[in-house]
Amino acid sequence: MKINFYTRPGCTLCDEGRIIVQRVCGDRPWNEINVDDDPELQAEYGEFVPVIEVDGRRLGQWRIDEARLREAIEGKAPRRRFFRRARR
Repeated sequence: MKINFYTRPGCTLCDEGRIIVQRVCGDRPWNEINVDDDPELQAEYGEFVPVIEVDGRRLGQWRIDEARLREAIEGKAPRRRFFRRARR
């Protein structure tokens, strides 16, 4: 399993997300990648950091959803989000 956490220095949301990633991942290896170190990553992620990906699947950006990350790591089916349709 490959877990990538895309961040940039001075980002308070990244600092908050890092705490969640550390808590959820425990002893599992994960990579923190500074998008500012690579112009291509900087162009791709821009102001969307932090971003968390598990096995290449983007699970979230800006705010890291602890439950969703835990589900992805533990191999559970992702939570479904149900939206009510507007009545006509």
